[in-house]
Amino acid sequence: MAKRPAMLSIAGSDPSGGAGIQADLKTATALKVYGAAVITSLTAQNTRGVTGILPIPAEFVVQQYEEVVTDLDVEAVKIGMLGTAEVVVALAESMRRHPVRDVVLDPVMVATSGDRLVPTDTVDAIREHLLPLATVVTPNLPEAAVLAGVDEPGDRDSMIEAATALRDLGAQAALVKGGHGSGASAIDILVDAEGPAMFVADRVETANTHGTGCTLSSAVATYLIYPMPLRDAIHGAKRYVSGAIESAASWTVGEGRSPVNHLWELEGGLPPRGSND
Repeated sequence: MAKRPAMLSIAGSDPSGGAGIQADLKTATALKVYGAAVITSLTAQNTRGVTGILPIPAEFVVQQYEEVVTDLDVEAVKIGMLGTAEVVVALAESMRRHPVRDVVLDPVMVATSGDRLVPTDTVDAIREHLLPLATVVTPNLPEAAVLAGVDEPGDRDSMIEAATALRDLGAQAALVKGGHGSGASAIDILVDAEGPAMFVADRVETANTHGTGCTLSSAVATYLIYPMPLRDAIHGAKRYVSGAIESAASWTVGEGRSPVNHLWELEGGLPPRGSND
């Protein structure tokens, strides 16, 4: 009997369920792929923001990773929040010993709420040790600026420049996400071996965007398992995230920025409180 392929998320935990490991596992499940998880950090957060971060020791992060990849048929890894430089270096060394076919690196540095999540030495370690392992790196506009060492992109040309700089640092491809920008469309720019490509989705006017970055990167990793070319995986991930944002635009989960609806394509479920349905 053939093993079922798995998408492994290596990221921090969000106890409110909208981002991090929790979002990644929901995404894999929604897209009909087996999801596994390595926790790198515990956070105290909710839809209003992050109030505390507790990094997991590097040796235990590596132990988690090696136990999973030497047992499950892991075909894609999504890397999200990594708490310390020590974790980054140790994980990169372990990934070179136990490689996985596709690596989607989401360099989580700033939460949607605006909270800074990692120190400078962790950013430096990601740049040096993990970018060369990435099939694709998926920063938002502020993260692309920090990671590539450029001014924050403000238009298509500067997004291409930032993505190109990230490829020059070792990533096979770079997808600079434009969700933090403005305008009627959310435009992401990919630069890979074939050159630049643009991915466009209608912007949904809503504050319910908690976990969008985590969700997009884990969706890309999940689609790569099918398998499919990177550009097709990004198209699929953009469609999935757009639906998750749109379907969550009118709901309320928590008192701050509600999360996207990862299970938007599934029917049924409890109606919201106060509904007459």
